[in-house]
Amino acid sequence: MHQVYLSLGSNIQPEVNLPRAIELLRQYGEIVKVSSVWESEAVGSDGPNFLNACVLLVTPITETELKEKIIHPIEVKLGRKRSADKNAPRTIDIDAILFDDHSLNNKFWKQAFVVIPLAEIYSDYQNPLTQENILQTAVRFQQNVWMETRHGLLNQFNGNGLRS
Repeated sequence: MHQVYLSLGSNIQPEVNLPRAIELLRQYGEIVKVSSVWESEAVGSDGPNFLNACVLLVTPITETELKEKIIHPIEVKLGRKRSADKNAPRTIDIDAILFDDHSLNNKFWKQAFVVIPLAEIYSDYQNPLTQENILQTAVRFQQNVWMETRHGLLNQFNGNGLRS
């Protein structure tokens, strides 16, 4: 089984799409951890604010199958329309951040909307390039970037991702 940390974001009906994405992810494995939901401004556009969260999914799906078998089907099911504008509003955006503790793309270290929720569920993860703890990075972001916790949005998921 593989441990996959995923970042979820939505700025089109996010109150519906974030919980629905987690429900759909449960078809592919066990949701072990769910962060709080954080509101942030849209990056690179004048679109509505995003709601973001991170989850830990334990799954038998391999890294090479992840996008094709999990991420893209869920995004399509939730109505994601890809366009030339990478910053266009979206129903759901799912990005694999870590796969078995291996960073899939180090650009997330510069994205407060990923780092802050991820630090909630994996606070001792270290940047392999700087050895800085993700919690330290999150604290620095919180001092410099506006993000606000949206309480209650994912309360239906307890610590093991099951509906309460």
